[in-house]
Amino acid sequence: MSMEMTAWNALYNSLHAQEDQRPFSRAAVARIYRFAHRHHRAVLAFLAFSSVLAVFTVATPLLAGRVVDAIVAGAPLSTVLSLAGLIAAIAVAEAGAGIVTRWLSARIGEGLILDLRRAVYDHVQRMPVAFFTRTRTGALVSRLNNDVIGAQRAFSSTLSEVVSNAVTLLLTFVVMLQLSWQITLVALVLLPLFVLPARRMGTRLARLERERANHNAVMSTQMTERFSAPGATLVKLFGRPEEESSAFAERAGRVRDLGVRTAMVQHVFITLLTLASALALAVVYGVGGMYALRGSLDPGAVVSLALLLTRLYAPLTALASARVEVMSALVSFQRVFEVLDLKPLIEEKPDARKVQEGPVSVEFDGVGFGYPSADKVSLASLEEVATLDTRGGEQVLHDVSFRAEPGQMIALVGSSGAGKSTIASLAPRLYDADTGTVRVGGTDVRDLTASSLRRTLGMVTQDGHLFHDTIRANLLLPRPEATDEEVWDALRRARLDGLVASLPDGLDTLVGERGYRLSGGERQRLTIARLLLAQPQVVILDEATAHLDTTSEAAVQEALTEALQGRTSVVIAHRLSTVRAADQILVLEEGRIVERGTHHELLALGGRYEELHRTQFSESRATGSDGAIDPAPAGS
Repeated sequence: MSMEMTAWNALYNSLHAQEDQRPFSRAAVARIYRFAHRHHRAVLAFLAFSSVLAVFTVATPLLAGRVVDAIVAGAPLSTVLSLAGLIAAIAVAEAGAGIVTRWLSARIGEGLILDLRRAVYDHVQRMPVAFFTRTRTGALVSRLNNDVIGAQRAFSSTLSEVVSNAVTLLLTFVVMLQLSWQITLVALVLLPLFVLPARRMGTRLARLERERANHNAVMSTQMTERFSAPGATLVKLFGRPEEESSAFAERAGRVRDLGVRTAMVQHVFITLLTLASALALAVVYGVGGMYALRGSLDPGAVVSLALLLTRLYAPLTALASARVEVMSALVSFQRVFEVLDLKPLIEEKPDARKVQEGPVSVEFDGVGFGYPSADKVSLASLEEVATLDTRGGEQVLHDVSFRAEPGQMIALVGSSGAGKSTIASLAPRLYDADTGTVRVGGTDVRDLTASSLRRTLGMVTQDGHLFHDTIRANLLLPRPEATDEEVWDALRRARLDGLVASLPDGLDTLVGERGYRLSGGERQRLTIARLLLAQPQVVILDEATAHLDTTSEAAVQEALTEALQGRTSVVIAHRLSTVRAADQILVLEEGRIVERGTHHELLALGGRYEELHRTQFSESRATGSDGAIDPAPAGS
């Protein structure tokens, strides 16, 4: 490797080094070994070919010196041609070994990336919803991208360079000592001119690059937030475009200034190393030429020493920065392991069984629950805070008990924050109850398989989420095998078939990020169509008609009534008109069931439900809305 290439590698390693002073344990090294052991045969072959390349690197300068000696001595042409042919053969073999080494490097590196990404992705999917509500998505994605690739470099790049440079350095030093120990010692005097710039200026470059990366990250965050549909709307409504533009321009200007400084430091760094290399070559040629003229050294040895000199300084410079590479890779591994070490709160038992076939009941028996604190579900680095928030664990639900028989509808009503959505999240086991038991089909949900629970329970949330994909792909998420006829039937029942049919691409129309190419009501009806297509035995509706106007709500409510026929359902509603037909209505306040009964029983009771009903009825009459709630008087 040339001095210029070595210099650029040193720069790259410094710029991509991660500044992290946390200790690295032997246990973590053992975990790295377990990941690498899956590719141990490829790693061994990789190291072997890297060593062979190092031998070729030293062999070529020696043969070049032999050619010079043969020419000076007036050797036969066949000797010179033989040496030239041998040099050519080594070049071909070196090229072939280089190709094999690169293939092995890519195979190991990409295989390791696959292993780490699958491990992290699968692990993250098992994390509770609380993990995702606290974690910054960008920080989590960075673990799957930047840190995984940083860990991969330990095997695809760092390991090869350390081994080949160490072998090259040893062989070169031994050969140079044999040729001329005097010139070798003189050459070593210039060693600090190579090593010190690589360490000092590399550190400075790393600092500049980190500062530049921080400014770029801030700009990226600003663009990501402001260029999304809701962010752009917020800026247009309440923002100050001039100040936004000024702040962006200031950061962009800072990035420009840092880029100029970085470019100049890089140029000075390369120039210094190149100059030092030239001075070292001048010393070798001067001292070597003197010895050759005196007859104590062959001319070919002088040429070999000059060529070997670059083989000596290049590995030394590379090894001087190897520690940076190794520590950077170890830090990347450690950041990946941090995520893998987070224990999921929801675990499936080895002997878990499927939900029973046929109609299914839902039962809450003395359930108490409090959301977990941050230290149980998150990492400070993923939240991008110095320390985790220790608050949490306060009881949200207190001794909640009810049973929805197969085919019954249970409605949950109450003030905001009363615990309605929390109850809805416990049935599909988004969280586990702290006390008491949640049963589906008479079995504790903690004893059921996750796959059968997903097939049994269908849920539509208040903010129905859609992926940036086609309408068809979003609908087929719960049932990929569904036919087009079944898809269109679900759309028809959700009163959305006319809209989809009118679109140029029909079912293949992209809905946009989070479905923002559709209106709020259209997005919600699409999530309801997805539920209808899934055909679950238990349906949970969490404010499923919250974003619909009166006309759309009536249409979708009719479709939901059809969909709920013969199915167990738990319905959370703010509009009491949507739950008048419920078999039982539960009124929640501060995580407790304070009233229960049918619509007419609760009105007659004259308690909290009657108060909510009366308030909504008054608002309905004041706004002149139709059909929002039952127009009957409070005492009916």
